[in-house]
Amino acid sequence: MARDDEAAGGGAGGGGRVAVVGAGLAGCLLAVLLGRRGIEVTVYERRPDPRVAGAEQGRSINLAISARGLAALEQVGLRDHALKQALPMHGRMVHPRGGEPNFQPYSADGGRAINSIGRAELNRSLLETAEATPGVRLVFSRRVTGVDTKAGALLLEDPAGRSSTEPADVVLAGDGAYSAVRASLRPDGDTDFLEHGYKELTVPPRDGEFALDPDALHIWPRGTSMMIALPNLDRSFTCTLFWPKSDFDVLDTPDRVTAYFAEHYPDVAKLMPGLVEDYERNPVGSLVTVRCWPWVRYGDGAIVALLGDAAHAIVPFFGQGANCAFEDCIEIDRCLTETDGHWPRALSLYQERRKANTDAIAEMALDNFVEMRDRVSSPVYRAKQAATHALERRLAGRYVSRYELVSFSTMPYAEIPSRIRRQNRVLAGAAAGAAGALMLSLRILRRRTRR
Repeated sequence: MARDDEAAGGGAGGGGRVAVVGAGLAGCLLAVLLGRRGIEVTVYERRPDPRVAGAEQGRSINLAISARGLAALEQVGLRDHALKQALPMHGRMVHPRGGEPNFQPYSADGGRAINSIGRAELNRSLLETAEATPGVRLVFSRRVTGVDTKAGALLLEDPAGRSSTEPADVVLAGDGAYSAVRASLRPDGDTDFLEHGYKELTVPPRDGEFALDPDALHIWPRGTSMMIALPNLDRSFTCTLFWPKSDFDVLDTPDRVTAYFAEHYPDVAKLMPGLVEDYERNPVGSLVTVRCWPWVRYGDGAIVALLGDAAHAIVPFFGQGANCAFEDCIEIDRCLTETDGHWPRALSLYQERRKANTDAIAEMALDNFVEMRDRVSSPVYRAKQAATHALERRLAGRYVSRYELVSFSTMPYAEIPSRIRRQNRVLAGAAAGAAGALMLSLRILRRRTRR
């Protein structure tokens, strides 16, 4: 493997020059999968090597890696390594306004967990694996500004603003929600921004230990907004505010920041000695859903495919962004196997199979935002969850919650809504049948009593 921060170049032999745009989570995983197939691939990344330069401050949004992501990482031998870098969270710890925190387990038996892992740590592991994979070449500090599909060339720009081109026959773009490659292709679709933004804060260790329960994803639901906190290996918590963007501007002095948190998040505000500094320093990020089609463009000189957030960015409220992007990579690899390495057929299959699934998780993620910021603090919601878990225990394998299917299975996302509807119809039918039987029994009993 070659690493190059200065000069881009090099194509792939035996099947075309393959380029991956973006050395993030999905780009690195895909590069490893392709390298293991014997395909030479060059990965282009606009940033300097993050292992040297460090991660971007205040834009991590800790990852919640679950069954889908772990299954993908297992394909490249990183599952166990990732779990060693992660902390299991077996449920939500809900901090209601004016009430005591309550723990809500994710699974009926309380034994299943999603895994909190820092994006930078996982990206580092994937970069190192890619670097060690024969045939994979990493090129940093080169921003891809577009693709010329007729000429079969990537359009590049270096940190000094100098433009250049590099030949590419296959371009796989994992360059994020604001993908330059997607912009150059101009597919049909739209980009929807939530009125909410996010900002990261930190709860440091307290006396060398976790200041909050590390076995939970903490949520402070506040109706139209919320804050969450995920544990880190260094015993800190990364907190993320999800507020309407206009609300961030209101807290424009240290006193207002301190007073607001003391009023709305009193149990955690006292655990955040760097609150004001974090609030003032860390940027407000945007939350976006990308829907576009097609993901694949066939040109005379190059074939281009979008993956991950470049194709289908989703909001982070089901913790499925990275998990979903990893599934894209596995699907591309599977399609290459099924088509004997024929890129046009493989990528056509890939987009056909994945589109419905990514649309489904996008809608579920938006719905889960309402659940997290509002419903989880309701006694009615808690009672409903308890009933759901009771059904899962009593009807093991026949009745499964939506959360369980999304986070703890690899069932295609698109099949989950219909599975839930079928379950509910059967349950409603059984309940109606039981009610009818009860009424019939009562009628028979009345007749006997009258005699």
